[in-house]
Amino acid sequence: MAIYQQGNLNTTALVVPDLYVQVVPPQNLVLNGVPTNLIGVVGTASWGPVNQPAVVGTMADYVANFGPVLVRSYDMGTQVATAVQQGAADFRCVRVTDGTDTAASYAIAFLNGAYAVLLTARYTGNRGNSISISLGNGSQFNTWRLTIVMPGQVPEIFDNIPAVTPAQFWAALVAAVNNGNRALRGPSQLVVATLGSATSVAPTAFAGQTLLGGTDGAAAISAAILVGQDIVPRQGMYALRGQGCSIGLLADTEQPTQWTTQAAFGESEGLYMILTGPPGDTITDAVTVVQQSGLDSFAAKMMFGDWVYWSDQANGLIRLVSPQGFVAGRLANLSPEQSSLNKPLYSVVGTQHAGVPGSGQSATYSEAELQTLVLAGIDVIANPQPGGAYWGVRIGHNSSSNPATNGDNYTRMTNYIAATLAAGMGQFVGQVINTTLFQQIRSTELSFLQTLLSQGILARAADGSIPFSVICDASNNPPSRTSLGYVQSDAQVQFQGINEKFIVNVEGGQTVVVQSQLLPGGPV
Repeated sequence: MAIYQQGNLNTTALVVPDLYVQVVPPQNLVLNGVPTNLIGVVGTASWGPVNQPAVVGTMADYVANFGPVLVRSYDMGTQVATAVQQGAADFRCVRVTDGTDTAASYAIAFLNGAYAVLLTARYTGNRGNSISISLGNGSQFNTWRLTIVMPGQVPEIFDNIPAVTPAQFWAALVAAVNNGNRALRGPSQLVVATLGSATSVAPTAFAGQTLLGGTDGAAAISAAILVGQDIVPRQGMYALRGQGCSIGLLADTEQPTQWTTQAAFGESEGLYMILTGPPGDTITDAVTVVQQSGLDSFAAKMMFGDWVYWSDQANGLIRLVSPQGFVAGRLANLSPEQSSLNKPLYSVVGTQHAGVPGSGQSATYSEAELQTLVLAGIDVIANPQPGGAYWGVRIGHNSSSNPATNGDNYTRMTNYIAATLAAGMGQFVGQVINTTLFQQIRSTELSFLQTLLSQGILARAADGSIPFSVICDASNNPPSRTSLGYVQSDAQVQFQGINEKFIVNVEGGQTVVVQSQLLPGGPV
């Protein structure tokens, strides 16, 4: 007896009498939807890898990877913090610099201008200047202990470094820092050690020496740097390729020359890019600049340059910040069929247009102003909302001029379904083209769409009809195509609409004749 996986045995060419068992995989293949809550953020920071996406789930994760929230333009931490306060909990963060960033360092044991060991911060940035090092007696006789401390991080202790001779000690210290010196003490995550030429100098104890010279490389940051380059090694925004993000933003990038580039990236990656105008913008200027920029895409959400006053608890002050993080965080915390319209935003103190409490300024957007923004494909954070006196996204549109595609829900549902199919349907490539393949393809897609229907992401039409169809058979796969290796599946999916213009008619007066309304339980 032999066991084979289906497809590995030619069942028409068996010779030896025997039992042949074929393992047949499940015929009803399934698709699991891709995440829709993952936000890609590009900006500056005082620590961490450059142009490399890092996974962040909380503000504690962010601080550990990139340092604290900073009061400056293009700060990545500010956008993450405002998004977290809307419920977002999954980020891919990309730090960028202007190329002048340096890593902090400290040289140990000098002799005639040379050093024995140079400790250099693992990453560039000002936060490396907070790293302190201490060298003292080890737990065992004739050994040394190196302690490396960064505020907010677990201290790294390299104990029992042998000191047979000075040269051997310095080499052992470098090996311990770079490779680890015990089963439970791996390589340092804070510094890198380099052996110098002054290894004849005997070690002496010291405590609390801090690394010096670390800089962020953030003084000359521009929108072009945040956009980056799309060649390997990818930089800036393009480092988010293949990360599975559904929403993206470049922190504080207000320059219109980069808007269409971001929209094009969003279309190619299935990303909903959140853009912003400059702080203190006027509606007239915003409309003119958007038109001149050529921005008209369902992949980009253009936020009006009415920036938000936010209570920055990390730095203890009220700051004026871009609306991007608030909007991205709120969308990430919504199912993809939902719109950002009329959903509460949290931790908003005020806006430039409305002012802040106690400022004596209080303004709301008129219907004419909102209409101008809507027609230009520009959204805005405002208070009040249709549902009450709270801060929220007032329009819920992207920058597309096509009414059929200009809703948040269109962008997010389209990207969600497309990304899910892209992630799961590749399993059928390389299979033999026949009726069975057509049936498997169709049933797999229908199963996924049926799941969306059962979960309320899709809904039946008013007449009860199913809001999707999938065709994959001989009607759209004639022999003239399949003989060349083509297989085509055609799906149609009807999304749920968003109630944007709610009309309530009330007829009142002493002459009104009220018609009785019959309900299942009897007349009203």
